[in-house]
Amino acid sequence: MNEYGAYRAAFEGRELPTAFVDRAALAANIALTADRADGLPVRVASKSVRCRAALERILSEDGFEGVMCYTGREAVDLADGGFDDLLVAYPVVDDAELRTVAERIADGADITLMVDSPEHVERIANAAQKAGADVPVCLDLDCSTEHFGVYFGVRRSPIRTVEDARTVAETVTEAPGVHLTGLMGYEAQIAGLPDRNPANGAIENAAMRLLKERSKPVVRERRQSIAASLDGEYGLDFVNGGGTGSVEFTREDPHVTEVTVGSGFFAPRQFDWYDHLDYEPAAGYAVEVTRKPTDGIYTCRGGGYVASGPVGPDKAPVPWLPEGAELLDNEGAGEVQTPVRYEGDLALGDPVVMRHGKAGELCRFFEELAVVDGEEVVDTWSTYRGDGRCYI
Repeated sequence: MNEYGAYRAAFEGRELPTAFVDRAALAANIALTADRADGLPVRVASKSVRCRAALERILSEDGFEGVMCYTGREAVDLADGGFDDLLVAYPVVDDAELRTVAERIADGADITLMVDSPEHVERIANAAQKAGADVPVCLDLDCSTEHFGVYFGVRRSPIRTVEDARTVAETVTEAPGVHLTGLMGYEAQIAGLPDRNPANGAIENAAMRLLKERSKPVVRERRQSIAASLDGEYGLDFVNGGGTGSVEFTREDPHVTEVTVGSGFFAPRQFDWYDHLDYEPAAGYAVEVTRKPTDGIYTCRGGGYVASGPVGPDKAPVPWLPEGAELLDNEGAGEVQTPVRYEGDLALGDPVVMRHGKAGELCRFFEELAVVDGEEVVDTWSTYRGDGRCYI
């Protein structure tokens, strides 16, 4: 793990704020992910990375295959950039976007679209016919569960039973220009919820851990029964599951052929609060000290890059280095300035290194990532934003 002095040397002379990725920490996180997958292919979730060079770096390692995209236009752009095996994880319903995807598939791009309803299938089939394409589609299985009358999970697909899945699958077989190729079952409430969320109290976190454990057998049975039914009838090419927080659980499912990981490569603050994960902070951003309003307080330019989701302390960025720096409760990280409390000595222009709450948010705000190796910036990687792309 890089220390403050090394980052200060690396960022000397660079305009701040700047986002960065630590090359050694990223490599360690890639290796850890491969070890956790234990031979199961890992698909990389682009929404947590949003940088082509970073995607290429991860996919260059053995065991990493394919990209899980979040929009159709992103998938088309990645295909144009040489990426293949592109699975769009969220339904596309815009006619123009569907037409663009279908035309690119007709030209040879390897893109699979997500469906969870007959209407999704109908819209894709219309675009496919106009483009002269045969579009592969994947069914999105909802893995949310209910315990003690509490809905536990995220609001995704309406497909929860074998009958639900077969109804949509039959629609696919009857529609021209589409064919069923895969099943995705993402257990968000297991993969994406930390064990010790600072936004919760001790009792709430204990309840969350209990619900996660109670969810596992329900998710396992639902995913296996639907995968077995569809594979027996249609011959699925892949069954996708998991996320950074649930790799070990997902890999034990004999029907799952690949697991998805995204956030773990950058390892934002979120992964400090899991009991079983040991990822290294590999990305963040640095803001510069621009004034000292009083003893022990340093005010920095920018810094208010807050993560999406319910507002709480788990979504806020925090100072990481120098060690001991902290935000002020009554100001936090601000749009144009961020005051921090620190008892050591900082000079004007010195960096304060920050960690963000969720992985995907970082590259939404910056045009490039400075690649840090020890005390040097050895490269810069353009983000989606730097490429002039901001899909959603």
